[in-house]
Amino acid sequence: MINRRDFLAKTAAGAGAGLVLGTPGLLSAASTGSPSNKLNVALIGHGKQGQVLFESMKNIPGLHFQAVCDIWEYNRKIAVGHVRALQKHTPKDYENIEDLLANEKGLDAAVIATPDFWHSPHTVKCLEAGLNVYCEKMMSNTIDGARAMVKAMEKSGKLCQIGHQRRSNPRYRFTLDQLINGNKICGQIVNANAQWNRAVKSSQNIAYAEKLTIKQDILTKYGFKDMHQFMNWRFFRDLSGGAISDLGAHQIDIFNWFLGAVPKSVYATGGNSYFTQREHFDNVMALFDYDTPQGQVRAFYQVLTTTSSGGGYWESFMGTEGTIKISENSATTEIFKEASPAPKDPNAPKDPNEKASSLSWDNLVQRGFLGRKAAPVVAPVAGGVTDSRVSAPPEGFSLPGELNKPPHQPHLENFFASVRGEAKLNCDARHAFLSEAPIYFVNPSALSKQPIVFTPEQLSV
Repeated sequence: MINRRDFLAKTAAGAGAGLVLGTPGLLSAASTGSPSNKLNVALIGHGKQGQVLFESMKNIPGLHFQAVCDIWEYNRKIAVGHVRALQKHTPKDYENIEDLLANEKGLDAAVIATPDFWHSPHTVKCLEAGLNVYCEKMMSNTIDGARAMVKAMEKSGKLCQIGHQRRSNPRYRFTLDQLINGNKICGQIVNANAQWNRAVKSSQNIAYAEKLTIKQDILTKYGFKDMHQFMNWRFFRDLSGGAISDLGAHQIDIFNWFLGAVPKSVYATGGNSYFTQREHFDNVMALFDYDTPQGQVRAFYQVLTTTSSGGGYWESFMGTEGTIKISENSATTEIFKEASPAPKDPNAPKDPNEKASSLSWDNLVQRGFLGRKAAPVVAPVAGGVTDSRVSAPPEGFSLPGELNKPPHQPHLENFFASVRGEAKLNCDARHAFLSEAPIYFVNPSALSKQPIVFTPEQLSV
């Protein structure tokens, strides 16, 4: 039986189990164009998210940041300064990606963190130029743009990892492989919940200094009406999918990954309850129906940009035996065991792939797979009488200590290890598309106030 420490070390190295939604085709590169083990990397987009990725890449050995590209001179200067401070050389900087690809020789990979509506064009150009690509999610602001990325990846034979970084997070992989699948601690999962709640202050318009304004001809050339739209592109329907894709895509991806399925329908609602002048909704709630090998699952997701109430962001999987609530924020992660195990339904269909639980919860604690929390204290009701309709409080557990790395670092490590031929991608473009495709229908469902039952054509490349 696998040791917890060995599992975490194996996962962190990028050699964890394959994707639940299928086995990718081309997952690793046989060799790179660079001599030795050095990888020459281009940074495409160096705004806030690009800078977050760079901070994670700083900790990965063997990367040489050869060139940077951003339409904003302000961001280009920041990128050049970051690279110079790290590697003592000055990378060439470009406004236009075509110029970069035409002039820079020997590149192995591009890391793309541009606005959503540029993800597909930039990724396709880089793949066609022979580069391996790490692109932030969402894949595109349109489902056809996402399809184009899959086709370009497969035609070029190069690697394309999409930035659903939880797919490489050791804690998420441990939870799925060892606790949910390996030891069935949830029993039959019947429901899932997830949320990302963000306070109004964090959702305000992004301001900029007037002296840093980009010239109008450059803004127009790259699809922006004005500087406000450039700074706040996530609010506009032609440029992004809004909050449900900006935040929700991360967690709806976890629904699909952990359940090993894609939803058969979505029913969503949303509105501009506070930010009334924005094109995209400031709050969205969506209900997905799944048919999984274990049975039906209903998954509820909400994204709110007007309150931080409810513990920020997390995903919860609720079953007949227990519940796992997990997050990139370790303080939010909780595991609960049902006080009374559910009896087996004698009429339930048998799952030929089902594995019997091999360890009790106590045994999992002894082996270091779980930590035990203090039992919750429940105040007695008036008169000391217990309502028979009230379930006993569940026993609480915690995950073992996790590797302390920036959230994006393991996913980037997996990408670069795959480029070197040392690992397999944890989230290539085709498998990311399977997970993202239903998300493109959330806003249409909310706008029409109607459920959408998916057809195979809607969810396929």
